[in-house]
Amino acid sequence: MISFENTEIAFKSKSNKDLNRAYRLFKLIGSPALVKFGKWFTNLALKINLPIKGIIKKTIFKQFCGGETIEDCKNTIEQLGKFKIGTILDYSVEGKTSEEDFDATVEEIISTIKAARNNKFIPFAVFKITGIAKHSILEKSNSSHDELNDTELKDYQQTISRVDRICSAAFEHKVPVFIDAEESWIQNTIDRITKDMMRKYNRDLAIVYNTLQMYRHDRLEFLNNEISIAREEGFHYGVKLVRGAYMEKERDRAEKFGYPSPIQPDKSASDVDFNSALEIIIQNIDCMALCSGSHNENSALILVELMHKYNVSQNDQRIYFAQLLGMSDHISYNLAHSGFNVAKYVPYGPVKEVMPYLLRRADENTSVAGQTSRELSLIIKERSRRKQ
Repeated sequence: MISFENTEIAFKSKSNKDLNRAYRLFKLIGSPALVKFGKWFTNLALKINLPIKGIIKKTIFKQFCGGETIEDCKNTIEQLGKFKIGTILDYSVEGKTSEEDFDATVEEIISTIKAARNNKFIPFAVFKITGIAKHSILEKSNSSHDELNDTELKDYQQTISRVDRICSAAFEHKVPVFIDAEESWIQNTIDRITKDMMRKYNRDLAIVYNTLQMYRHDRLEFLNNEISIAREEGFHYGVKLVRGAYMEKERDRAEKFGYPSPIQPDKSASDVDFNSALEIIIQNIDCMALCSGSHNENSALILVELMHKYNVSQNDQRIYFAQLLGMSDHISYNLAHSGFNVAKYVPYGPVKEVMPYLLRRADENTSVAGQTSRELSLIIKERSRRKQ
């Protein structure tokens, strides 16, 4: 039996100093007013070049990021590896728009693949298509790329070429790669490109993974359809399963433009579909691979039970659990301690350029019911245990 209450295992890698820093940080994040002010002040300070980089690096950056470069992340990779937890290097720079920046990002992602090829502690690579493509092209081609003019079609083909370079490197070095999900108004384009990459590179095993956001009410049906296509065409379907990250933006846009919201009516509906998807995938594991990207304890336990129910070994390489660095260590470390495959998303990049990611983490911990209080309660419990 796995217990996520064992804080000795959950925080064994953390010094008292680490625990105290995390305690102070989650106390701050627990206040919506402070988070709102902090976001405003941080953005302003960076804009006018106030010297706050050092403070950021010692606090929120240290909690949620591995470093500014792949080299900087080596210590984090090794520390996680000591506890049988893998690292997913996530180059978290956002907002680039030039062709030169897109090409540079492709090279950086390929560098994470090359870093993984001979390192047993780096089981996956990951990227966002919006990091290597014009958002306008992804949006306009969401229904069909037939709607693009000649110039736009050239950009679209260039996007496919960049994605293919990454997936080809992943295939060559045998490093599975996650293609992240994004907003619904560009997701059809991402799904289409990702499936074409699967057809090309997933004949023998899952190298390319699509990401399904289960806060969308259509994703369970989508999953079943994709499995049917994969079986019919003879390729493996890799899935990173998440609840989702764009809920408020999706609802606001649907209301603004007057179309039905793609978002589930409530969180419980998302939970039901997420857990249903877990069982569908395990039932079809002969042609699939799964990374369950969740901070939900119940979903983690359900996946453990499903693996037992369907006689899937706990260290089967087709199944991974994943959480973000700096969050839900009670899930990650206890699962790894029990012999399950676990990885942490380890974002990295220059401090200023990773700030959008970090501010989303602060927002997420503030808005997700119980997330911050759960982190705090476990930290408090471990601090008390160490004082005994």
